[in-house]
Amino acid sequence: MANVEKISVSMTPQQADLLRDAVNSGAYASSSEVIREAMRDWSAKWETRKGDIQRLRALWSEGKASGTAIPADFDDALEEARQEAKSTASHAR
Repeated sequence: MANVEKISVSMTPQQADLLRDAVNSGAYASSSEVIREAMRDWSAKWETRKGDIQRLRALWSEGKASGTAIPADFDDALEEARQEAKSTASHAR
């Protein structure tokens, strides 16, 4: 770890107790090690979430570009989707 930046983090007393417990148990050498592992886990989740956000934005844009919305009955649309799913499932067998 040649290039590190020191920062200060505020946490609840319960979080601080958990962090100290992890170090005192010997599972981690230091509180910094606990935080680094937490950051690695969070980073992986964040990358996934960013991709999800990008896909939702693309779908939103696609929907807006598809034209004017028309009134629709939700129950009818749901039933149509169920029938389509049932049909697709029966053809897959």
